[in-house]
Amino acid sequence: MYGITIGPYGIMMTMIVLLTPLLCWSFTRNQKDSRVPMNRIYCEIKGKKYYLHIMGYLLIVFWKQITDALNEPIKVKTGHYTDWVLAFEGESVLWIQDSFSNAILTDVLNFHYLFIYLFLIYVTTIYYMYTGERDLTDKVTLNYLLIYALAVPYYLFFNVEVTSSYIPGMEALLYHDGWYTDFYATHDPLDNCVPSLHIAIPFGILALNWLHVRDKGIKMKEWKHLAYHRFILWNTILFAFAILYLGIHWIVDIPLGIMIGGIGALFIHHIQPRLRNDFGRTFEGVNRFKFGRHALFEGIVVLLLFAAIMGGLNYQESTMDDRASMRLGPGDTKFDIIQPTGEEFAHVSVTNMDEEYTIQVTLLTLKESVELMENGVINWNEENQPRWDEWIGPSETGLFFSNQKIIDFDSNHTEWTLLIIHHPGTEEVIDVHIYVEYTEGVPVNLALLLSIPSLWMTGFVIHRLVRLKVEGLPLSDSRPSHAWNKSSEDE
Repeated sequence: MYGITIGPYGIMMTMIVLLTPLLCWSFTRNQKDSRVPMNRIYCEIKGKKYYLHIMGYLLIVFWKQITDALNEPIKVKTGHYTDWVLAFEGESVLWIQDSFSNAILTDVLNFHYLFIYLFLIYVTTIYYMYTGERDLTDKVTLNYLLIYALAVPYYLFFNVEVTSSYIPGMEALLYHDGWYTDFYATHDPLDNCVPSLHIAIPFGILALNWLHVRDKGIKMKEWKHLAYHRFILWNTILFAFAILYLGIHWIVDIPLGIMIGGIGALFIHHIQPRLRNDFGRTFEGVNRFKFGRHALFEGIVVLLLFAAIMGGLNYQESTMDDRASMRLGPGDTKFDIIQPTGEEFAHVSVTNMDEEYTIQVTLLTLKESVELMENGVINWNEENQPRWDEWIGPSETGLFFSNQKIIDFDSNHTEWTLLIIHHPGTEEVIDVHIYVEYTEGVPVNLALLLSIPSLWMTGFVIHRLVRLKVEGLPLSDSRPSHAWNKSSEDE
């Protein structure tokens, strides 16, 4: 009899089907009057244009695919700032992993990191739609889309390697189970950790809730959705612990994620009433003077942030060859994922920056790596040794070719490749420099173009907060500026 194996996608769909109605029912037990009856769901979606939200989720997938496809090829220009982060906070996250290391905890946090995160994003939109909260349904949908957009320039131009790649002895616990490996390698390949979207997106929901309640003049403790708000809060706290424990993020990624989530929430909270035409037409009150003021103020912010990006590019081009991409302690085995880009192959050079010790290097297809990780460990034992393609001596460089056109017919996608590097010695920390160059040009111009919406949204939020401060209005006031004057005249 053949066994049935359920993968991550199967688990995700099962959770959506089973847990969404259960969660919505559970958190609305004391507010039954606010539930949208099942026979009114279609009219609710049509009347409030929730079909646009579905299109928004599809746009998110498309946007993410474009950004992820740029991340690896652009690294030959952008380098990384991991050494700066290490100098700032040291190896604190290693202490967290070592102190709480436990197989059961690892399994629980693996599940929470992947499934609860995705489920929480999806179910929050359904929950607010189910309870008749049109504005919050709009806002949490935009939260998912626009926080991805906000993260683009930081994700592409200010790369920071994950802790499990850069801290000796730190393990990539996400990959210590073959069942997860294929999914993570192709969807979350641990190649960048700034900012943490596992913090930014749920914090954005929390911030939107707070802004919404303040804008409506409701006390948070009296809000009918307080229980659901707390549910998101506790999950966000657990995410903060999980991303440190699992060997993904640095501590500094948490406040940076909060910053991105806060900017996104402020932008969405203030733009949503215009999109819904709650105060007249979408561009009601916009004249030549106001347009010019926005263009000047927000344009200055965009130019300043753009200059920071270009300055970072110039700095990286002159210094990246002198900095390690990976650091291995005695006995460490670490890996770098080489994603397929549709090109024929990628050139991979691995430089052993140590002057005394030798390292071992091999290239494995993703399918091969999954089979080797089925026992829950990344280090191979003597009975299951990999074929080491090359031993790289002190201060030497090894050259490899990753065939980008190999097709894995089982999963029907171009094969991903794992570059495995092992420190066989018993002493010292070895620094390794990895340089992956694809056959096509570096897509810097496209990356800069995709960054412009993020830069403008940041400028808009700063401008908006300044104007609210000048007018003596709270930052939660979501009315368009032309409605401020009408309010004063009425009084």
